Amino acid sequence: MNQERLMKILLAPHISEKATTVAERHKQFVFHVAPDATKPEIKKAVELMFDVKVAGVRVVNLKGKTKRFGTTLGRRKHVKKAYVSLEPGYDIDFMGGQ
Repeated sequence: MNQERLMKILLAPHISEKATTVAERHKQFVFHVAPDATKPEIKKAVELMFDVKVAGVRVVNLKGKTKRFGTTLGRRKHVKKAYVSLEPGYDIDFMGGQ
């Protein structure tokens, strides 16, 4: 796969209470990914950017909520999230602590 393409797959880490709990218990990390990303591309992108071994990838497509702004209707963006499981002995530290 093209290295330039792999650098554009991961958009941002998803930091939430659920994501933190999953990371602590199961060594799974949650990322917002490109809408057209595939599981093998996500796996290679995480391995390239964080220098870890990935055990598995699960993908969730979330539809944006319809919201009302006064009399007009709007819609939030659709989001694709990837739950990435790491091999034993590997970890990703987003905070950069010691």
